[in-house]
Amino acid sequence: MAQAITDATFDEVVLKSDKPVLVDFWAAWCGPCRMVGPIIDEISKEYDGKAVVGKVDVDAEQEFAAKYGVRNIPTVLVFKGGEVVGKHVGVSPKNTYTEAIDALL
Repeated sequence: MAQAITDATFDEVVLKSDKPVLVDFWAAWCGPCRMVGPIIDEISKEYDGKAVVGKVDVDAEQEFAAKYGVRNIPTVLVFKGGEVVGKHVGVSPKNTYTEAIDALL
């Protein structure tokens, strides 16, 4: 399972990570998010130890969704060295996300 990231843990887990980070901004009521969720969980298992893969529930944790301009969900942001280096809005195939991580490894 992908790591649950909160406003309180975002800085430590995402911005200070020495590994690439993939963050799925989602909500429980969002149909397309339910399609992306299992893909993100799969990627989390496959990249365990190589990259950080997490999810931010935008209903409960709004600070960083607002900071990064997340207006549509699902939005998947890719971070390297605390900076956003990739953004995917809507449902994308698994290889879109894995290629974004692979490019940073």
